Amino acid sequence: MAESRDQSSGSGGGGIVLASAMAGAMLGAAGLAWWLLSEADRRRQAQRHLRVLRQSGLQGLQSGLQGLQGAQAQPLADPLHDRVQQLNQAIDDVRRQLEQMQTQP
Repeated sequence: MAESRDQSSGSGGGGIVLASAMAGAMLGAAGLAWWLLSEADRRRQAQRHLRVLRQSGLQGLQSGLQGLQGAQAQPLADPLHDRVQQLNQAIDDVRRQLEQMQTQP
């Protein structure tokens, strides 16, 4: 009689382990599915946000270009070119001063 109790409790423990494993697998699968869906939704929202930013940026760029085409001002490169020339002249002046200092005893 004692042997039958040991066998029944041993087989019952295996059933509990199997049921726990099945429940864990189902919960894991449900969690993975939820995570995958939330990631897909997050990516979809990010793409939508980028599209909106690109569209608004292109509209702003187009209006800015129209404003530049209408203006009869100097080209944008002229102030930069003038500044580069000023800096080159200042470098040449410093170089001449250094050469003069080197030639003095």
